[in-house]
Amino acid sequence: MDAITPVVIATLGAGTPLIFAALGELVTEKSGVLNLGVEGMMLVGAIVAFILVLTTGSTSLAVVGAAFAGALMALLFAFVTLTLQANQVAAGLALAIFGTGASAFIGKGYIGVALERTGAMDAALPVDIPLVGPLLQALHPLVYLSWLLFVGVSWFLSRSRAGLVLRAVGESPASAHAVGYPVVVIRYLATLFGGAMAGIGGAYLSVVYAPLWLEGMVAGRGWIALALVVFATWRPARVLLGAYLFGGITIVQFFAQGAGVTFASQFMSMLPYLATILVLMLISRDATRMRLSAPVSLGKPFHPSG
Repeated sequence: MDAITPVVIATLGAGTPLIFAALGELVTEKSGVLNLGVEGMMLVGAIVAFILVLTTGSTSLAVVGAAFAGALMALLFAFVTLTLQANQVAAGLALAIFGTGASAFIGKGYIGVALERTGAMDAALPVDIPLVGPLLQALHPLVYLSWLLFVGVSWFLSRSRAGLVLRAVGESPASAHAVGYPVVVIRYLATLFGGAMAGIGGAYLSVVYAPLWLEGMVAGRGWIALALVVFATWRPARVLLGAYLFGGITIVQFFAQGAGVTFASQFMSMLPYLATILVLMLISRDATRMRLSAPVSLGKPFHPSG
């Protein structure tokens, strides 16, 4: 267990930003909105959180600031696509590019600056429990927050009336509008939630996982989060599984390199992305189920007056 515990801790940490970003995007897509700008929102959240921690020393403030920054980016996307009726795919790609450039510009003076690593949970946790206690003590509070997010999103989508309305909007916005639900407002709220979660995912990367700022440090995790939602057939449990699969393979390749495995470093670096996509493709190989699981109106504009 002494050998396994560090691997488990590292795996949970590596998967955490994907859980935030992917579950946020899951809620967005359940409303019928396809936002491909997750990468850009994560990067903006990462640099905002980094600056806030550096200037205030408060991780909590940094997380809130990152969520606000991600939501602000999502608001821009929502205005363009839901109010101005622009193409969602094109607007999402533009948002990803804009976020990448904006974060690089804002963070130009912070490249290579490192933060002190934030501590994990304090000794109030039941550390005297064999095996489980040391593991729980070593985890950062944001890991626990990601678990609460998973439980909350799962309950919201499957058990709550508001979640049922959200899914109805994603399936048939015209019908939802006909019975009096404000489709555009609901889609705005879902999009803002997805942006806030992407921002928190970025904050975890720059403040906890690798407490420094580097341009493009999200390194494609936003695109992996998008793939997780689709290949997980819009199911929160599969999103969680895929996130930890990616985290586990990321950590294994680091341990393999440390053990002197002679594979090319470029191959080892791409392995987590390749393996995650391949496994999720196998999980979702039933094309009929994929079509049935996808929100019917995903990516399609809606005109309330039409």
